[in-house]
Amino acid sequence: MKTITVMICFILSFYAGYSQDLHFSQWFNSPLLTNPANTGFIPDADYRLGANYRNQWSAVMSAPYRTMSIWGDAQVFRNRIENGWMGLGGVILRDDAGTSTLTSTQAYASVAYHQMLGYASLLTLGFNAGWVNKRINTANLKFPDQFDGKFFDNTLPTSVVIDHPADNYFDMQIGMNYAYFPTSNIYLNAGFSVQHINRPKESFFNTDPTGYDDKIAPRYIGFLNASIKANDQVILNPMGYYTRMASSSETVFGLNAQYNLQDQGDQQVIGGLYMRPGDAIIPMIGFIYKNIRLMFTYDITTSGLKNYDNGYGAWEFALINQGFYSQYNGDRRQSLCPTFKP
Repeated sequence: MKTITVMICFILSFYAGYSQDLHFSQWFNSPLLTNPANTGFIPDADYRLGANYRNQWSAVMSAPYRTMSIWGDAQVFRNRIENGWMGLGGVILRDDAGTSTLTSTQAYASVAYHQMLGYASLLTLGFNAGWVNKRINTANLKFPDQFDGKFFDNTLPTSVVIDHPADNYFDMQIGMNYAYFPTSNIYLNAGFSVQHINRPKESFFNTDPTGYDDKIAPRYIGFLNASIKANDQVILNPMGYYTRMASSSETVFGLNAQYNLQDQGDQQVIGGLYMRPGDAIIPMIGFIYKNIRLMFTYDITTSGLKNYDNGYGAWEFALINQGFYSQYNGDRRQSLCPTFKP
């Protein structure tokens, strides 16, 4: 029964792939995928490089879902735009899903414009565009007419014909951010983005046999976060995230805290707890050493799937390195968000 249930979940996730995107629980550590307006939106640095990795369903599947990305962005033209700057960046995303090895490779380039509004506000508009390749290994697929009464046998003939096992398309997204920092101890940020604004076609069939609309639905993403310096040892970071795509939606909210281990803030520990209501509880731990940030989360399943994966949903880590251009000597531009540095 467990095997049948897992098989059904995989089949549903395969077809749901037409209407759902890849995601990370640490959406805040995958900024360019969350909102293109985050490109160059770096309150405490001039550039950053990052990597993300997610491993899901390893407790119940021999070939778990794996999602990984590398990305980078930087601020440019700070000396040429009055009270503003541009952000340039890019991201490469790779996902492997299940025994059929449904793979997705995506590459995006992004640009954003950031403009200060007075002394305590910042408004940003961003845009990205890229290319997506999705591919499936049909040799490992099993179809209903290959059931011999006891097992699915993919050596039996099937009436299902996949016209082309690889699909390519062009994709675009837009986004906007607003930040407010009234004091050196408070930083507030909100953003909204729309992905797949060109509604590209995605299908492995010339004509979809189910009659399904093979154009990708727009995906809407909104988030709120804050950084609040409670005292010289603690900075609190509450945040929330909501996304909707067609009839599917996801909400994540929670809080993490940075604890200063040194006077200059060069070493910090991070601990937090997040929740995806009806699906998972997500504890987080992390460590900051100078310009390097490493954060780890684990999705503990709380939905009905916990009866099959024993609560072992997914684990994920993010590694980020950020810094200042050498000509600024790390000190010329004050951080917009709370910091432990004097």
